[in-house]
Amino acid sequence: QVQLVESGGGLVQAGGSLRLSCVASGRTFSSYAMGWFRQAPGKEREFVTAIRWNGRSTDYADSVKGRFTISRDNAKKTVYLQMNSLKPEDTGVYYCAAGVAISRTEFEYDYWGQGTQVTVSS
Repeated sequence: QVQLVESGGGLVQAGGSLRLSCVASGRTFSSYAMGWFRQAPGKEREFVTAIRWNGRSTDYADSVKGRFTISRDNAKKTVYLQMNSLKPEDTGVYYCAAGVAISRTEFEYDYWGQGTQVTVSS
């Protein structure tokens, strides 16, 4: 069993930066791939980025490539999402998730956090 808690969301102006964190409980964090998804108001949840259990492989949605960076520290049981050059369209609730392997499909992830709100003003 893995429990995930996100933090670091907030209100930022366009062009600004935020760093999200997701802390996991449980002994097997290092064996899970971790993903970040987001959901804007009135829209379906969408894939943002994911990282392999050992950090050696990552995947990014085209919309965030070059602006967002995912990383993890298995010793701290934490995955990070550094978000730079934020745009109003990045606004939404950001969720971290744990799964067996990197995937862009939310159904491939077994555990989810409660989400953290990111709002980017223009």
